[in-house]
Amino acid sequence: MASQPARGALRVLGIDPGLTRCGVGVVDVAADRSASLVHVGVVRSDPGAPIEVRLAVIAAGLRAVIDDFGPAVIAVERVFAQHNRHSVMGTAQASGIALLVAGERGLPAATHTPSEVKAAVTGYGAADKKQVQTMVARVLRLDTLPQPADAADALAIALCHGWRGGAPSAPSSPLTPAQRAWADAERLTRR
Repeated sequence: MASQPARGALRVLGIDPGLTRCGVGVVDVAADRSASLVHVGVVRSDPGAPIEVRLAVIAAGLRAVIDDFGPAVIAVERVFAQHNRHSVMGTAQASGIALLVAGERGLPAATHTPSEVKAAVTGYGAADKKQVQTMVARVLRLDTLPQPADAADALAIALCHGWRGGAPSAPSSPLTPAQRAWADAERLTRR
């Protein structure tokens, strides 16, 4: 049975897709933009297993998180071109599984680019992993930095989505200056 979100909060499952380590982070984001940690972890698959088995393990792990924590929306890091084609292929496959599981469960899903997430959480779109971990820990009032980095990234993705208005039924909240700058830049690139 899923735990319930804090009153008036939007529960967001953030997913940092990966074939070996798929980061998952669940946060409750309130209308005043405060957030609280619900769950953080990593779904792992054996690198030596066949691809179909690895993807099934990731799907089962994501379904279990949804069942246990009942998110209202799922946010996934958007896959972008990388120099390592093998790495981007595994990330894309895990991302597809995350979106498929959202669809199976009837949950709205969104994708966010890594720089969008970094800008939302740190105010700087080119922040490094340590800066993201530090800000996630600060926002969620954690005593230690979330580990591994995949888990911290999943929490950052969930925070980014919650702060950007979340699901259509979520309470809207004003964007930070960094988020407004990012949204303006995105609009300009679509022209």
